[in-house]
Amino acid sequence: MTENNTLKLLIIEDNKDVSGILCDFFEAQNTELDFADNGELGLSLAQRFDFDVIILDVMLPKLDGFSLCKQLRASGCSTPVLMLTALDNKTDQLQGFNCGVDDYLGKPFDLDVLNARIHALVKRHRGQVAREDIYFGDVVVDINKHEIRRKGIKLILTPTTYQILLLLIKQAPRIVKREHIIDTIWGASPPSNDVLRSHMYQLRNQLDKPFEKPMLATVPKIGFRLQLNE
Repeated sequence: MTENNTLKLLIIEDNKDVSGILCDFFEAQNTELDFADNGELGLSLAQRFDFDVIILDVMLPKLDGFSLCKQLRASGCSTPVLMLTALDNKTDQLQGFNCGVDDYLGKPFDLDVLNARIHALVKRHRGQVAREDIYFGDVVVDINKHEIRRKGIKLILTPTTYQILLLLIKQAPRIVKREHIIDTIWGASPPSNDVLRSHMYQLRNQLDKPFEKPMLATVPKIGFRLQLNE
């Protein structure tokens, strides 16, 4: 958020009725808004300017929401993304999470629920400010920049995978139960196990796959832990 706590939202939605409802609702709360009615413009705005949250539709002209989010994450943008779409089924949800989406809400939606989820994303993304970096093995967390590096290489993490890895690092090498991860990250709106599994898959691809020694270990039926394999 900006210094006066004004929320900055980017709405990427080609349906004029839906975008109108969203703009009216958030403008009434003195929210600072930007808007795009196609994927290419939305991607350009998201990469050029800082936003607290991006509200993203799936079915967009010029560039669909899945592709947009994937390109956004590949470029290093960590702005939280809430996908808002009529394609409210498990397959599409998992595809969205695999592309870097942080939360998902199907149409028709309740504005108060949408608002609560947006503020939860902002709170999660901001995290807790700390004065010092956090270390575990060759992994370094820069809390102020919301960046995590391994062997000096920046990991490309979504806000959700960043928070999961931060939680694991703070508890390392202790086991962190699945239930604790879900409660800490999602609170009163827990996702299915498939969603957590999808985020852990993304995390493992960044934390372990490019390096010789893996760190992220699955403890069957219990949870996860970070370990040093020296």
